[in-house]
Amino acid sequence: METLAVDPPIRADEKLHDGSAGSTTSLEYVAVDPKAERRLLRKLDLHIVPILALLFLFAFLDRTNIGNANIQGLQKELKMKGNDYSIALLIYFVPYCLFEIPSNLLIKKMAPSTFLSASMFLWGIATMCQGLVHNQGGLVACRFFSGFFEAGFVPGVFYVMSMYYKRYELQRRFTTFFAAGILAGAFSGLLAYALAKMNGIGGLSGWRWIFVIEGLATIVLAALGKFIIVDWPEDSKLLNREEKALLFKRLADDGHFARMDRLDRIAFFRSFFDWKVWVAAFMYFGVVVTGYSTSYFTPTILAELGWTSTKAQVYSIPIYIFAAVAALLTAWLTDKLHHRFGFIVFGNMVAAIGYIILLCQGPAKTGLTAGVKYMAVYFITVGVYIAFPVTLVWLGNNLSGHYKRAIGSAIQIGFGNMGGFVAVNVWFTKQAPRYTTGYSIGLGFVLLSALMAICMYIGLKAENRRRDLGKRDSRLQDPDLGNMGDDHPHFRYSM
Repeated sequence: METLAVDPPIRADEKLHDGSAGSTTSLEYVAVDPKAERRLLRKLDLHIVPILALLFLFAFLDRTNIGNANIQGLQKELKMKGNDYSIALLIYFVPYCLFEIPSNLLIKKMAPSTFLSASMFLWGIATMCQGLVHNQGGLVACRFFSGFFEAGFVPGVFYVMSMYYKRYELQRRFTTFFAAGILAGAFSGLLAYALAKMNGIGGLSGWRWIFVIEGLATIVLAALGKFIIVDWPEDSKLLNREEKALLFKRLADDGHFARMDRLDRIAFFRSFFDWKVWVAAFMYFGVVVTGYSTSYFTPTILAELGWTSTKAQVYSIPIYIFAAVAALLTAWLTDKLHHRFGFIVFGNMVAAIGYIILLCQGPAKTGLTAGVKYMAVYFITVGVYIAFPVTLVWLGNNLSGHYKRAIGSAIQIGFGNMGGFVAVNVWFTKQAPRYTTGYSIGLGFVLLSALMAICMYIGLKAENRRRDLGKRDSRLQDPDLGNMGDDHPHFRYSM
């Protein structure tokens, strides 16, 4: 018999150590049965990760399908000239970046199932409308609202997932979620190829059907989202009382004792001005430039190799499949080794090799062959997607407390996604097929990401050493100790 309906809810103030000196809760006496723990993880993995991954696949399709629509005739039919296409790409990032923090504060006050499904429903409408516009102004307006409604999705999902898994369990789960977005890059090419065949049906061009069908699919999935997306652990109908107690015990043992459940002036200051949040934001910014460049321009770049638009769509598919496999393998290794830093540097260096090859390609007739340049695109895409999800999880592992995670992860993702502004403004048609500016800037930013990872590693290592030597123990007498988040002197940062 299901006990969820009769079990009284566990309140947040009942379930975790409050962080004050000498305080205890009943969680200290919750026994952790390994078999029960494995059953709990299987249950979470079955009900959380696949559902959120499916939602992200649709989100990524809606976000990047304009690249596929472009090579199917979008610019020509809308009579776009000069930088009109870049403006349509650029406008998406204005609300997307500005509303990350407000969105994460809002989801803290709401049921995630309500917030995420409503966001998805609304951006699905905006996506579908992109296929019905008649000029560049209409396209820009739809792109703006797409960015507005999607702003809170990724940080919200990461925030929710981090409240269910321990630090060295999170990378595999988040990368599985993130891999759905990578595969969407492959799936979008295949789907666009099929939808383009609908050209003329209902009086709509093939590129319009890409937006209409994908937007409609998102709306349908969003309608189901309220019933399948998990809520906060303390309110979850997925877990019974014993499972919740076990979950909170596991998280408390993993550093969740360092809480921040009250947003006051001091808490906001600790969150917004934390040095590691901004270092991680620049680290993420560096990979975002390449991430969006590959999403928006890979079909175009492949077409510039002399292939037809259809061949370019099809040949982009294996690139993303290989990148997803590499990202998942990396996630397994980084969790198993309890290490993040080295994988971020490695991924960025792989991407850098690809950029260097393309910068040295030489003249079109006497330079590198199309096959070598195609290989370089593999290096760039695979390298950046090795590093991409690890940059997010590494910071998330080192933030503790509800509000610290909400604000910190939103700053990283919001600021980092400003890399999209760069990505859509450095690919100049007149430079085709060499795209010297785009490749040079891409190279510079993956090197920046690697440099920021080095800075963060050094800073976290030094802070752990100070805490080991007791140099932060004076904070134990601070009356704000129970709302200090990861500034708690007993918290240790992961590398």
